[in-house]
Order: sequence, then structure tokens, then C-alpha cells
Amino acid sequence: MDFSFSPEQDQLRAQARSFLEKSYPLARLAEIATSEDGWDRASWAELARLGWTGASIPEAQGGAGLSFVEEAIVFEELGRALYAGPFFSTVALALPALACAPDLLAKVASGAFTATLASGTAVQALGAGDRWRLRGETDLVADAGSVDAFVVQARGPDGIGLYLAERHGTRPQVCVLDTVDVSRRLGRVTFADDDARLLAAPPAAAKIIAATRRRALTALALEAVGVASQALALGVEHAKSREQFGRPIGAYQAVSHKLADTYVETELARSLAYWAAWCIAEDDGQAELAAVAAKAYAAEAAVAACERAIQVHGGMGFTWDHPLHRYYKRALWIESFDRSGAAHRADIAQVLLGG
Repeated sequence: MDFSFSPEQDQLRAQARSFLEKSYPLARLAEIATSEDGWDRASWAELARLGWTGASIPEAQGGAGLSFVEEAIVFEELGRALYAGPFFSTVALALPALACAPDLLAKVASGAFTATLASGTAVQALGAGDRWRLRGETDLVADAGSVDAFVVQARGPDGIGLYLAERHGTRPQVCVLDTVDVSRRLGRVTFADDDARLLAAPPAAAKIIAATRRRALTALALEAVGVASQALALGVEHAKSREQFGRPIGAYQAVSHKLADTYVETELARSLAYWAAWCIAEDDGQAELAAVAAKAYAAEAAVAACERAIQVHGGMGFTWDHPLHRYYKRALWIESFDRSGAAHRADIAQVLLGG
């Protein structure tokens, strides 16, 4: 088995990093995050032009027909750049359900459509056939204020199904919430008999929901690797340039050991994340276990990487103007998604021990 990236995948990573460093440098993080929208809307057309929004979408629908491994590379680089936009929401959370509607896939690939997942069981689907209405409320919807539509997990007459509710003006009602990471905003979405389109009925919806969770956990693990990598790079750069007592602070064990630990943990997190990505791409039986393991470890590694980098920077690391606190907040966001690392490890233990 070849565990190395192909030349084409290496080129994709180089392209992604070059584009993001040029278009979204660290100096722009504060400007974008504190803007009214919380992201640069013009960026979506650029991502579509590069082929990222349609990487795994079949060529028949205007995509590149690649695998989740190629998408994984993009997720890592977007995490490294702390990209603020609905890529995670559209590609990781919504795309599995949108695959039920080829016309929607074509719109995603072209950059003309964004969506997110509104999960939970508090929303009801009323109707039958092609006419459905959604009623209820769901919280903590990623990028709720930025997307064109919602893939809604709602309870219909036969059980939990997946429905598409497009935004029209102020419907459905969206309230953006104050959370720790303003670069990925969460919202409360209220449906009041809003029109919807059935994407998947039970029991097919259950399989899509499970696949979506695996994609989401793996995508966040990859983002976490990107966050940890950038935090490490900032820490190493400061340790080389900052001097105390006539020597770079990186020469002191109290600093160098923190950075060395971060490097080891980041590389292990990367291995786990790409193992999970490969399992998903190959529809391997260990995909569920791999996704949970990758997210649990990578999220905690990213939090630790940011904390150590802040400590290495000393007082500067705590300032509002320094980008590290924004990476730290994204790492905390990732860590809190779905469940804690301890809960994920309990699931892993149960599977391994046959409990």
C-alpha cells in the first residue's frame, strides 16, 4: 500500500496554500472576522473557479470527480488559513444529502449554491408528495447566516427525513448567535410553515445522516491539523527571532520542548485524519471508528498547539491584534463539535472492547 501523496495531490496542496496565503494572509483575519457578514463573499466564486467546491462531485454534474482524499487536502489548507466561509457547511455537512438532487450538485460545483445542515429532531415536516412545510426551531446551525439553503433533519409522518429549505428574504428566520469563534458563526433557525423539498425519506435518510457525521468529523480533524500546523509555525518563527540574554528563546528547553511536543502531536493528528479520509473515500468498514478517533485526537492537539504557541509568544500572544487567539478559538469550536474527546474515546473503547 502506498501511503504517500500522488504528484497531483501535492500540486493541489501547493496550489491551495499559495492561493490562500496570497488572498487571505494573517493580516486580513481580523478584518474578515469582524465584518458584518463574517466572511469574504467574493471568495466563494474563487473557490469554485479553483474546483474546490466540486472536487468530489461527479463530472456529469460539473465537478472534478475526485475523492474525499483530495477534499481532505483542501480542508487542511483552509484550516491553516482559518478560512471564514461556508465550505465546511456546504461540502462536509450538506453535500451528502444534496447528492440526492443532481441539479443541486451542479449548482454547488459552479459556486452558485451554498447550504448547511440543520440537525436535531425539533423540526416537523408536514405534507406529502412534492409539497412539504417545515415547522420548528433548531440551534447551533453552522454558517446559518451565510448560506443559500438548509438541509433540514426533520420528523415526517414516517420518521426522520432530510428536506431542503431555501432562503427567501427573511424566511426561514435566522438569528446569528454570539459564540467563541466569530470566523464560523452559529445560528438559530426558525421554520414557520416554510416550503421544503424532500431529499431523502426514511430509512435512506438515516444512512445519509451517518455518512454526513463521518465526513464532518473527519473534515474537522483535518481543519484542526491545519490550525495546529499554523500555530506551530507561528511559535517556531517567534522562537527563532525573539532573543533573551543574547540567545533566541528557542534555545531554551522550556520553549523548545513545547514546540517539539506540538510537532509530534500534529503529525500524529495528520496521520489519523488522512486515515479517516482514506476510509471514507474507499467506503472502508473502519470509517466510523477512524473519523471519531481522528476528530477526538486532532481537536485536542490543535487546542494544545494554540495554547503552547500563545505561551511561547509571552505577553504578545495574549494581545487582541495577534492572530493566535483566533486560531485558538477555532480549535475550541472544533473540539466542542458533536461531543467532547472523552466521549469519542468512550465510543472507541466500546467498539474495540466489544462492549
